[in-house]
Amino acid sequence: MDLWIILSVAAASFQTLRFMLQKHLSMGALSAGGATLARFFYSAPFVVTLAFGYLWATGAVWPGYSPLFWLYAVAGGLSQILATWCVVALFSERNFAVGITFKKTEVVQTAIVGLVILGDRITVWGLAAIVLGLLGVLILSETPGLEARWWRRFTNRAAFLGLASGAFFAVSAVGYRGATLEIASSDPLLRAGLALAVVTVMQTVALTLWLIWREPGQVGRVIAAHRTAVWMGLTGMAGSLCWFTAFTLENAAMVFAVGQVEVIFSLFASVLVFGERITRREGWGMALITLSVIAVVMLR
Repeated sequence: MDLWIILSVAAASFQTLRFMLQKHLSMGALSAGGATLARFFYSAPFVVTLAFGYLWATGAVWPGYSPLFWLYAVAGGLSQILATWCVVALFSERNFAVGITFKKTEVVQTAIVGLVILGDRITVWGLAAIVLGLLGVLILSETPGLEARWWRRFTNRAAFLGLASGAFFAVSAVGYRGATLEIASSDPLLRAGLALAVVTVMQTVALTLWLIWREPGQVGRVIAAHRTAVWMGLTGMAGSLCWFTAFTLENAAMVFAVGQVEVIFSLFASVLVFGERITRREGWGMALITLSVIAVVMLR
């Protein structure tokens, strides 16, 4: 089995654990912004230590960065902040498994971003798979009171947050892959670790300053929640390192396609941890989206 496939599955499992912790913290302890900051705030020390530790252990020197690295890194980092914020806010709208499935439209949207930015073409079968995914989103976005107004299923808050998170994660994935490829090293783990360290520090500083300005007191709550949040930092670091390394080995759409196992992991978490129930309609919606994202990668 290829290394990037193993890394993608591992990243999905770590990411599920991290989102479980974020949902827990966002249910009273922290705001959506605070829960988002906690993910980066507690990851940064571990990521930086890991990057410098790897340099020391391997005897490698700090490689050079091209100017494009900073453009990709900033775009990817900002998009990930917005994507994570949307997912945390989405948890208050729908249950855990459905929230993760909405987020998983990132695979379909990554294919679209690749077409626009990189010129990747989508076949007729790939377009059909995208339509299948949109049908799944339509089913998932069913909102009480709007059953007779099908066009409004895409305009409710849950659908907007889910689709927005997928779009931002798609942009961040393309940005991160671009950033890792702009580092002058042939070592994929070194490229992934250094890119992750730079991005995570930038994200932590930027979001901390934003919350100090917009949500006074929230940074203090993030620090006070350290007993739980530190685990979010560890799982976030592990998941991001796996994603970044996989991006150095394979294109983002393929990596995210394998990462669809996160839907299965989140379903188990939703039922076993949060005691939530999955309706038949939601099950069909998740199944259609899962099928569509797999088909996009296989047929595009």
